[in-house]
Amino acid sequence: MTDDREAPLETPWRGKYLAVRKRGRWEYVSRTGSTDAVVILAEHEGKVVLIEQYRVPAGRVCLELPAGLVGDEDAHATVEETAVKELEEETGFTCERVEVLGQFHSSPGMVSESFTLVRAHGLNRIGAGGGTEHEDITVHLVERADIPAFVQQRREAGSAIDVKLLLFSDF
Repeated sequence: MTDDREAPLETPWRGKYLAVRKRGRWEYVSRTGSTDAVVILAEHEGKVVLIEQYRVPAGRVCLELPAGLVGDEDAHATVEETAVKELEEETGFTCERVEVLGQFHSSPGMVSESFTLVRAHGLNRIGAGGGTEHEDITVHLVERADIPAFVQQRREAGSAIDVKLLLFSDF
């Protein structure tokens, strides 16, 4: 049996943002810059902050938690700094403190990207949110207990649902 861990890393294709990598029998996708992201769990007045935005790979809008790439604009940015920046930009909220909950991989057999899940504490509304000029983000504030029904409603309306919303499932 060949040990893929010892095989040389190849890059059969590289674009501006993504690269296809090959090591032994495995092919996967990697970002060309930062491979780390931050995903933000935030609540305001008892409601969870969710966003919905168009995602080209899904071909439709996707319901998800606010998130962003760490180091995509500032190579020295921390997870916490990126969380505050993305929360403000995407949702119009800022926070007093960011708590790191852990690092996760959402699809480790296909993508090298990982994300750090954080909880934002002490939210205050400072703007409308909606993202940058290249984004069209809708902000939703949903009672935690109502999230499973809200997810189902958005699914029935045709939205893709980010796997991280399983955090709120009541299996």
